[in-house]
Amino acid sequence: MFGPIFDGYEAVRNRLPEAKTGGACAHAADLSEIADRYDVFLLDAFGVLNIGETAIPGAVERVHDLRAAGKRVLIVSNAAGFPHARLMEKYDRLGFDFDSDDVITSRMALLSALDDAPARHWGVMANPDLGRADIEALDLRFLDDDPADYDAVEGFLLIGSAVWTEDRQTLLERSLAANPRPVLVGNPDLAAPREGGPSREPGHWAHRLADATGIAPAFHGKPFADIYDLAFARLGTHPGRRAVMVGDSLHTDILGAQVAGVDSALITGHGILREYDAEGAIAASGIRPDWILPTT
Repeated sequence: MFGPIFDGYEAVRNRLPEAKTGGACAHAADLSEIADRYDVFLLDAFGVLNIGETAIPGAVERVHDLRAAGKRVLIVSNAAGFPHARLMEKYDRLGFDFDSDDVITSRMALLSALDDAPARHWGVMANPDLGRADIEALDLRFLDDDPADYDAVEGFLLIGSAVWTEDRQTLLERSLAANPRPVLVGNPDLAAPREGGPSREPGHWAHRLADATGIAPAFHGKPFADIYDLAFARLGTHPGRRAVMVGDSLHTDILGAQVAGVDSALITGHGILREYDAEGAIAASGIRPDWILPTT
């Protein structure tokens, strides 16, 4: 009724944080109508700023206007698959003039968690063509179609799924079933909106392996708190209700805002819910944003 991505998130609610009472679901035309209420804007990327490699019309100008009004604007995104420098190149190419420090990703949240984890030889779900930037200090091997690689490692990092396949998923699940090991997920998203339709992100594969093996992955990124902790550290303070998380997903952006203790705004015209009844989805999920906006 509300789309396969919504249904997928509802099916894994047991692994997500619990929803709180939530907001009033007030309506506004775009962020300019609520700008005076907030000092800090935490923006998702996919479905808010861009669809795939294309900027959403008016998004560049909106970010510029918010900054011109003295607002602090950060990207808070589950974009774990790309090295940070490559991600910055993308935002520059799309016309967003973000400072490197203003982009907080679930890749960073995963790497921060690894700082406190035991050293292991990791098997990594990621596109090797993107290189080892940001993860060069880890003892790792990229996973492909060799079963021996899956059995040789001491744990798994699910970072990017652009080149992941059903065959590789089968190898991963078989190896974990025979020898359970830690699984850390650098992108909890099930899917992301792209020009040709939604992608399958690492969260999709992580929940599948959890169902198949009984192993509980450790998720890093929205809707979990660690990515917001990084954003607040960047701000130097917890902004409370003077900050708003803007996103297209009830189950990552809006639920994550509740976990983080900030307000939330759901974008309905570009992302996960653009072809569906957003208010019906809110009622069905019980995840209530403070604001509902058709566009950024």
